[in-house]
Amino acid sequence: MKVTLTRKLAVATDICLFELAPAEGTTLPPFTAGAHIDVHVGGFVRQYSLCNSPTERNVYRIGVLREAASRGGSVAMHACVPGTTLDISEPRNHFALPAEAAHSILLAGGIGITPLMSMAAHLHETGGSFELHYCTREPQRAAFLDQLETPPFRHRAHCYFDNDPAGRRIDFAQVLARPERGKHLYVCGPAGFIDAALTAAAQAGWASGNVHREYFGAAATNPPAVGSAGNESPFQVSLASSGRVVDVPVGTSIVEALRGCGVEVPVSCEQGVCGTCLTRVLSGTPDHRDVYLTDEERAANDQMLPCCSRALTPMLVLDL
Repeated sequence: MKVTLTRKLAVATDICLFELAPAEGTTLPPFTAGAHIDVHVGGFVRQYSLCNSPTERNVYRIGVLREAASRGGSVAMHACVPGTTLDISEPRNHFALPAEAAHSILLAGGIGITPLMSMAAHLHETGGSFELHYCTREPQRAAFLDQLETPPFRHRAHCYFDNDPAGRRIDFAQVLARPERGKHLYVCGPAGFIDAALTAAAQAGWASGNVHREYFGAAATNPPAVGSAGNESPFQVSLASSGRVVDVPVGTSIVEALRGCGVEVPVSCEQGVCGTCLTRVLSGTPDHRDVYLTDEERAANDQMLPCCSRALTPMLVLDL
């Protein structure tokens, strides 16, 4: 659907807030806290989390970091000016707040603050119990700092900066020291930040079902399956609907191999982050290299992200 960029505001070093309004005569679909949209910009499709309250029905707000190593999406987004018309998807949510949570710990690293701002607004408006912990390199790089330092978030938000003295930096073990049945953890940010938080949560005894994470980018090399050194051998994919078999050579993704045969799989990030290409596996063992599936979902081996993952068996049968 088409939206109009009505406002662009610098909220931190290299981070801008973009306000998107519906095209004339249309309305914006509702969304839930933690949702994201696909934005088509400069020939790219990128996922950005909505950072405003779900009660605001006439605007979507996204925060975008201009990355020096960007493949082009964030640079194109930062080049947009108010009045620009953009194509976006309807909101999707793979990072939702469960209604049964008695207390929520929101843990953000860098630009990972964006979906957690929407969560914090929703929890405040609905009377939910929560705390927010936000880590950045320095105050100048902390988006929405003015909001977090004033009511209603001032007494619930804790900000940490890498240039602070050691005693004032975040201690994951301390923040996550008391897991409880009704307590849920939400982590969003760079891969290294999330991995450190998840390790601390596991060491503290958090139940896996109470820990939720959303990556804002894949690691430089997506991880191979547990117990695998990474299978770089060629393999084959069979399409369940037709029985057609497609060869996947070394250096070519499943999505690319299928595309070369005229079979299109919906994709967006093509890094194993967004989940757009999630596909059921009917037979064979995937070599999971995404950062989207949980460890439990990977272990089940009944779904995979063919944009980046490969195979540990000579053949995969996919529900395509």
